[in-house]
Formats: sequence, C-alpha cells, structure tokens
Amino acid sequence: MSERPPLRLHVPEPSGRPGHATDFSYLHLSEAGTVRRPPIDTSHFDTQDLAYDLIRVLDAQGHAVGPWVPEVSAEQLRRGLRAMMKTRIFDARMLIAQRQKKISFYMQCLGEEAIAVAHAQALEPGDMCFPTYRQQGLLLARDDIPLSELMCQLMSNECDPLKGRQLPVMYSYKRAGFFSISGNLATQFIQAVGWAMASAIQGDTRIASGWIGDGATAEADFHNALTFAHVYRAPVILNVVNNQWAISTFQAIAGGESTTFAARGVGSGIASLRVDGNDFLAVLAASRWAAERARSNLGPTLIEWVTYRAGAHSTSDDPSKYRPADDAQRFPLGDPVQRLKQHLIAIGAWSEQEHQQVQAELEAEVAAAQKEAESHGTLLDGHIPSAATMFDDVYAEMPAHLREQMRQLGV
Repeated sequence: MSERPPLRLHVPEPSGRPGHATDFSYLHLSEAGTVRRPPIDTSHFDTQDLAYDLIRVLDAQGHAVGPWVPEVSAEQLRRGLRAMMKTRIFDARMLIAQRQKKISFYMQCLGEEAIAVAHAQALEPGDMCFPTYRQQGLLLARDDIPLSELMCQLMSNECDPLKGRQLPVMYSYKRAGFFSISGNLATQFIQAVGWAMASAIQGDTRIASGWIGDGATAEADFHNALTFAHVYRAPVILNVVNNQWAISTFQAIAGGESTTFAARGVGSGIASLRVDGNDFLAVLAASRWAAERARSNLGPTLIEWVTYRAGAHSTSDDPSKYRPADDAQRFPLGDPVQRLKQHLIAIGAWSEQEHQQVQAELEAEVAAAQKEAESHGTLLDGHIPSAATMFDDVYAEMPAHLREQMRQLGV
C-alpha cells in the first residue's frame, strides 16, 4: 500500500500586497452588454449563469449597451450623479472632521457610491432598507434629510436626533425607510427578511432591502436569512456588497475565492445576480428587476455588487499595511462617479464645465451644513447630550431602580 501524503489546509491569500501590484484577473469580468436579462418570473435554476457572469451596461466609452439598459431619463441620471458627488464630498469633510477630533469615528463609502444611490431610485416610499454603515448614499440621495442633521448624529451633539446613543455613522430614519444600523455584523439580513415576511403577512405592498458585506457572509445570520427568505418567498432584496476587503481580510477568506457570493443564493433556492457595482445604470437595472420580483410575489433576489473599497475600512484602519496603495486606481471596474459623468457627457446631458460648477455648489452646501451642525457642538467643546438622556425613552414611567441609578449618577 502506497504511503499517502499528509493532509494540509488551504489558506486563501490576496493577489496583491503592499509593494506588489494586485492581479485582478480573479474577478472574472464579462464584457458590457453581453449578459442576458431573463424575465422577472424566472426561477433560481435559470439564474445560475447570472451568479457567475457580471451584469454590465456602460462600456469603456461610456455608452449604454445590452439587454440591461434601463429606461431612465437624463434628468434622473443627473440627479444620481449629483447624489454620488454629494456623498463623496460629505465623506471627505467628515473624514477631516474626525482627524480634527470633532467626531470620534467615521466610515467612508469611497468608490461604492453608485450602489446605494442607484438602488435608492429603484425603491418606493414605505419600503424599508436594513443597511450597513456604508450605505449613507441611501440617505444622501434624498432631498428630505438635512445634511446638518446627519452631521449632528456624527458629532453626538445637543441636536443629535439619537441623543448620542449610537456610534457615529449608525443613523436611524424610519420616515426615510432607513432601519437603525447595528454594530453587530449580519444582523440586518435576518431583520430584513423578518420585516418582509411581516409585510406579506399583513397584506401590505412594501418590500425590504437588506445589506451585508462580503466578510459578514461568513456569519450564521447570513445563511439563516437565506433559508427563511427562500422557504417563505419573502419580498426582499438581499444585497451583498463585495468590496474585496473586510477590514484587513481579503474577500477570499469569507469564501469568495473559487466561487461567487451570488452563487450562494442559487444554492439556497434564490434567484441571484452578480452585478458591476461601479456601473450606475447596471445597479439601477438590477435593483428594479429585483424589486419588481418582490412586489410581484415572486420571492427574494440576492445580488452581489462587485466593487472596491477605495478608502480605509474606517478611521481606525490603515489599508497601506495590507494592500497596494494604488489598488483603487487600478481596479478594472473604474470609478462610479467618473463612469456616469462620462456617460452623461456622451449623451449630451452634462459637461466638464457643469461638473466643476456642481462640484463647487455641493462643496459649499456641505460646508454650510457642517457650520450649522458645529454650532450645536462637537466632541471638542463637550456640547453633548446629558447623561440623563440614557434613561429616557425606555419606559413610559421610569421604575424605581432607574431613578436610583440616575440619583447615583448625579443627573
């Protein structure tokens, strides 16, 4: 009997490290316009190829091509570009504010703006999003959310609508369909499925949209959510934002090396798509497709958005320690803002001059909002909610043990 070799484990490694350019061939890209678009009543069996291909609309010249080109006006695309630009400017100023110690913590969505902004255009009033901390574009794409109010939450000042109870970037807007963000990974996925099931039980018409990152797909809540969504055909969109990195861990550690995250949806009996997350038109088209399936009682859709986290994971992270510094510039799917800008210029609905003008207008708008927010206090001046507010909004009548704790705290 021949001697067998010793067993060994495979430990995935990223295809690039500091000082060595990343080989992005692992992404398995498809040419723009080449991936088919099935009818919305398709089964999960018929989406197996779509879970491995990459749905793309914008080609290298900025032209919209193929079956996924959405019906959308130039004005709606202009609003989308403005919202992405505003999100990027907002992020940049808040990052500086954190470095100035005006806020304690911040997380950018640099390079991922198209996903949340375009997805927001596919939803309807009353729908509920269960986001992570990188979908601020869902709020910044709206006109009814004051920028200064978001900043007050970040600064935990006297006008923070959440009274300092949430970490910065963990917003909560029921009226905007933006469920309270949780610091625990993956919880929002099962919450989204449960909310969608409740909507169906009540005979409502509202759908849910849950969000998760590639790293958090390794959590049990992700798989539990898929099971319930499939079994009960919950009216929910399950968004997996694959931005290649979970803090300092490459997406392959979560299982994205030899397969795709979209393929997990197919394996769970859910129609699934893999989409270019830096292509505004592709995001809009895929989001509409999934939303229509949910509203038509055709069940859930899982979408893997392929993108790249261009910035640090948070203000507590230094990505130069674990990946090449120029990765974001070399990422083959490009920059979402520049790609939509190129498309609008190609169809005669935008110009370089207008882009510079809008950039200046939005910078002034964000700067004015920051001035307003800072007038109510920052972490630097200590104008924060009283410690007594931690006892509020829990009981209609405060019990004796909490009154005693307030007394001991001296508030």
